[in-house]
Amino acid sequence: MHLINQLALLIKITRSYRIARRYFVVNGFDGALTILGLLMGFYVSNQIDLPVIISVCLGASIALCMSGITSAYISEAAEKQRELKNLEEAMLKNLENSAYGQAARIIPIVIAIINGLTPLLISLVIMSPLVLAHWQPGLIHQPLEIATILAFAVIFLLGVFLGRISGHFWLWSGIKALIVAVVTALIIYFLKPL
Repeated sequence: MHLINQLALLIKITRSYRIARRYFVVNGFDGALTILGLLMGFYVSNQIDLPVIISVCLGASIALCMSGITSAYISEAAEKQRELKNLEEAMLKNLENSAYGQAARIIPIVIAIINGLTPLLISLVIMSPLVLAHWQPGLIHQPLEIATILAFAVIFLLGVFLGRISGHFWLWSGIKALIVAVVTALIIYFLKPL
């Protein structure tokens, strides 16, 4: 519990909750839309070999995770070090051992984990019908279609979450996110090989 309280304090000191929330939504949307694109690609190509679909989707999810972790860590670590340096110059004091110095080292790691794990976890949720159908044949009929519907639902919910954050009408925000998903799916559908 002490670790959680300390982490909460560091997040509060640096006001990083906004950044974490933004990364959660942006990378969650990227993960869901990427998996939707893959599912649509498999759908239009009539590829229904579940192990192949699962492997490709999992590979993309892991790549998104690793990209999210490394890119966020590199950028956030640089930003937090710059903020720390500016604060030290303003105060004419070394703050390496202060709470702010500790936050400059720990917060980039937290942000990176959120940035990387979000698309991975969302992708795993979307892929769950595929995995269940593979492990228990006959349990789920049309797992590709169900996973695709689940991707649309997740994207809608991310839009709803954004609407709640921004104070806009949640349903309209969800519908706008869903429109992006539908347009993406239609582009993939109509660009299928003849």
